Amino acid sequence: MRTAMSNETKETGSSFMEKLSTVIVDKRNLIFLLTIILLVFSAFSRNWVEVESDLTYYLPSDSETKQALDIMDEQFTTYGTAEVMVANITPEQAAALEPKIKEIKGVQSVDYDETTAHYNNLSALYSITFAYSEDDEACLDSLEAVKEYLSDYDLYVDTDLGNTQQETIDHEISVIMVYVAIVIVIVLLFTSETYGEVPVLILTFVVALVLNQGTNFLMGKISFISNSVTSILQLALSIDYAIIFCNRFKEEHRLLPLREAVIVSLSKSIPEIGASSLTTIGGLVAMLFMRFKLGPDMALCLIKSILFALLAAFIVMPGLLMLFGPLIDRTQHRSFVPKIPFVGKLDYATRYIIPIVFVVLAVIGYRLSSDCPYAYGYGLISAPKQNETQFAQQMIEDNFTSKNMLALIVPTGDYDKESAILDELGQYDEVDSTMGLTNIEALDGYMLADKLTPRQFAELAGLDYEAAQVVYAAYAAQHSEYGKLAGNLATYKVPLIDMFLFVCDQVDSGIVTLSDDQTQMLQDAEVQMNSAKAQLQGTDYDRMLISRCPKAATRPTPSPTKFSKLPKSITPMKTSTSRANRRTNTNSKSPSPWITRSSASCRCSWLCWCCSSRSTPPVCRCC
Repeated sequence: MRTAMSNETKETGSSFMEKLSTVIVDKRNLIFLLTIILLVFSAFSRNWVEVESDLTYYLPSDSETKQALDIMDEQFTTYGTAEVMVANITPEQAAALEPKIKEIKGVQSVDYDETTAHYNNLSALYSITFAYSEDDEACLDSLEAVKEYLSDYDLYVDTDLGNTQQETIDHEISVIMVYVAIVIVIVLLFTSETYGEVPVLILTFVVALVLNQGTNFLMGKISFISNSVTSILQLALSIDYAIIFCNRFKEEHRLLPLREAVIVSLSKSIPEIGASSLTTIGGLVAMLFMRFKLGPDMALCLIKSILFALLAAFIVMPGLLMLFGPLIDRTQHRSFVPKIPFVGKLDYATRYIIPIVFVVLAVIGYRLSSDCPYAYGYGLISAPKQNETQFAQQMIEDNFTSKNMLALIVPTGDYDKESAILDELGQYDEVDSTMGLTNIEALDGYMLADKLTPRQFAELAGLDYEAAQVVYAAYAAQHSEYGKLAGNLATYKVPLIDMFLFVCDQVDSGIVTLSDDQTQMLQDAEVQMNSAKAQLQGTDYDRMLISRCPKAATRPTPSPTKFSKLPKSITPMKTSTSRANRRTNTNSKSPSPWITRSSASCRCSWLCWCCSSRSTPPVCRCC
């Protein structure tokens, strides 16, 4: 009866596999032709892949971080920035470089002073803000111009412009692929029984790899991580498929001719390798259910790579075995793998002990798994060998420490509430400083969002009081506040930033005429105010920035925000919680990077921000 069942099985399932295998082997020339065509096509189509370099793209749409990022991208402008450190330079040389860097095309501002926040250990740190959005390619052109100008110095640059991470990973993966290829060839030579099987296996891997890369464009858009690491993971996950098939072929070829050995080994390998691949695919399917869409992105790329590895092993490799069969027969050699029978004897002798040991280790491992630290940012990861970007970041970190900056988005329209929020947040020990339209100083002690009467604005802008009243009346009329026109216009208050920009519009349209000095002053203020408004105020929301101290114990004394330094303080923000490029000296004994001990020319016990100018000697306007 057992013999009859065996014959019945052979006549049904096995005969189908043998027929399928026979077709694959006999049509190998057609398969080679189709494979070559697909390889040529993939060599071009691999460049059609749309690669997403921003990992925040894969955040769940209902997450607060994703919603905040969408609002900021829609309503605010984030200018490109770069932290540029010049080492081995004197203070005089560093100060002389600042105006030269400002003259470079595309540079909006350069933040540098002689405090330890920007000069330390014979190194000068320039915080450069470019005149373009961080997504604009012009930022990269301006950055290259800065690098070229400073090429004669020891230069270190830290920036988020461009796709630095993607370029770094792509470069390193290219190097790793060379190492992997060398290791695979060595391992295959060491474990092979014939030299002729090595090119068969390598060609099978290459076909699967190239076809997988050439079809990535069918997925529409993939992450730069999936685009870079899938090839490595494809080899790691599917390299054994071709090896299993090759070993099965060698066993069958000892008794059968070449063609029959390939057919029989293929018919037996398809169910075995197919079952093995299902376990790997099943594990990857679990990643499809991740809310962080980077998981499904990688899962689909890897599942596709495994399917191509199976196709290469089942369809292309049989033809290669037929092609290299004579070479395989002629290049047989002794096995280089040493015999280790003692391992089997040891396993048998300890068969009652090893399971208990593994159970104990499993319990210990489960307990220790909860103590494993996880890094949720690149800044917390240290590599034993650093690339150029990491080395530059580390050099800057060694001299100037970083702070974390957070963005807080609130509905626009109520400056008083925003001011109260910033004041309250500024009282926390964990907060170094806060920034918003309500606490950025514009001129003569007035903040950007301070509401001024016509007389106050006239004194600030150097206008005649009557002209200021006319401007305020025009503003009220334009904003349909007719009650102010009928009432006492002298008490009408308008936020400074709104009135300044309104006056600039009136000057541009020729309605208001000013002197050359007044016009120049307004134009300079307009540039900075528009920059501030673009970065901090949208149509529906306002953005406020909170700088967090690394340690509450080292929190410096808060100080007013200088208007001219606005771009440098704003532009590092890309996400709702990000690592900003603002730095202070770790060894500084001053209670604040903006406050220093008084000089002989100042009667204050402490100098305020206006005393930290680069004039010699410094003159305190508070005195």
